[in-house]
Amino acid sequence: MSPPTKRENLLVNLAFNIAIPSLILAKASTPDRLGPVWGLIIALAFPITYGIWNFVQRRTVNFVSSLGFASVLFTGGLGLMKVGNFWFAVKEAAVPSLIGLAVWVSMFTKRPLVRQFLFNDQVLDVEKIEAVLNRDQQRSAFDRLLNSSTYLLVASFVLSAVLNFVLARWLLQSPSGSPEFNAELGKINALSWPVIVGPTMVITVYALWRLISGLTKLTGLKFEEMMHAEHVKKS
Repeated sequence: MSPPTKRENLLVNLAFNIAIPSLILAKASTPDRLGPVWGLIIALAFPITYGIWNFVQRRTVNFVSSLGFASVLFTGGLGLMKVGNFWFAVKEAAVPSLIGLAVWVSMFTKRPLVRQFLFNDQVLDVEKIEAVLNRDQQRSAFDRLLNSSTYLLVASFVLSAVLNFVLARWLLQSPSGSPEFNAELGKINALSWPVIVGPTMVITVYALWRLISGLTKLTGLKFEEMMHAEHVKKS
């Protein structure tokens, strides 16, 4: 029997695919530093490297890596083409919109993305929970619960898209490719946490709480019993 695949570190995932590339584009791609071309190349290297490493480790395409690569490519590409700021705002709104669309479409597949965002094996003992659901014949009720959680998750990404667009239109005033424009991108990254991440995180946490509460009713398991043993020991 092959050893179980090591669970993915979500913080490392987000750092390599979103945080570090965004920081490079905003802070290090100015003419006096890396420049726009090398800034884009180095920023793209992070999601590409992580995506290749993840594929070698797990033999699956990493959704966040693909999205991070596309986001960095669009941001850097639009900067090199010096297009109008309106299209940067469209790009900022397009990324969460595409995630929300992908989450919704995946509801109709065998691998809904809500499992990666909420019901995943990072913390929850998915195998144990599903065994209890199957034993108690609660699979259909669980599917309904998962679908309702999916709609909440999609709503959080729609809200993020709207707020991204408004924030970008408000802050991006300088010509693209200029040092002032890069500084404005840095302001967007800084303000995105309180303005965008805060409200969307509230919805996501509520969706997770609703999912966990529903699982406790369907399975009879306490929250600690649904977690992996190593997380319970750490807590």
